[in-house]
Amino acid sequence: MNRCRCAWCGTDPLYQAYHDQEWGAPVYDDQRLFEMLILDGAQAGLNWLTILRKRENYRRALAGFNPEIIANYGPGDVARLMADPGIVRNRLKIASTIRNARAYLTIQEQPGGFAQLLWRHVDFQPRQNARRSLAELPTRTPESEAMSRELKQLGFNFVGPTICYAFMQATGMVNDHLVDCFRYRELGGEIQQN
Repeated sequence: MNRCRCAWCGTDPLYQAYHDQEWGAPVYDDQRLFEMLILDGAQAGLNWLTILRKRENYRRALAGFNPEIIANYGPGDVARLMADPGIVRNRLKIASTIRNARAYLTIQEQPGGFAQLLWRHVDFQPRQNARRSLAELPTRTPESEAMSRELKQLGFNFVGPTICYAFMQATGMVNDHLVDCFRYRELGGEIQQN
C-alpha cells in the first residue's frame, strides 16, 4: 500500500518503519524516555538515520539503556565505548550519557519520576499541530526552551532547546506529522477546513 508520509523519512525502509511505528507516538515509560533523550543527544550534529542505524549497538553498549548501570560507568567503560565502532565515539557525548544517567536517577527519587517532569511541559497532553510543510516545523519552541533549562538545572547536558524539541517530536509530546501524512490522524490530529 502506498501511503503518504512526512517527506523527511525518504525511502529508507528503516527510516520509514521508524516514522510509521514510533515517531510522534506518545511515550510515557521513564526508561524509554531516557533512551530517547540519550539518542537525541547523540544525534547532535548528525543525521537521525545515522543514530537509528546504530540504535541496537547503543542498546548493547549501554546495557539496554539501564541508567543504574550507566551511572556507575568509570574510565574503563568510557575507554570501551570510545573503542566501539557501533556507536558515535565522541568523548563529550559519552560523558554526557553517564552524567545524564546520574541526573535521571536523582529524578527517579522524586514523586512522578521522569515522565511527569517531561510531560509537564506540554500540560500532560500531546500538542496537536497542523503543519502543512516541512518548512513550518520549528527547531525549538518556548516549551522546548523551558524543558532544556529545567533539565540543565537538574544536571543533564546535551539537552539544548533544539535537541529537546526533536525529543518532544519523537516521543509524541507534539504531533508534528504533516497533515497529509497518514500518521497525523492516527495520532489524534484533526484537519481543519479553511
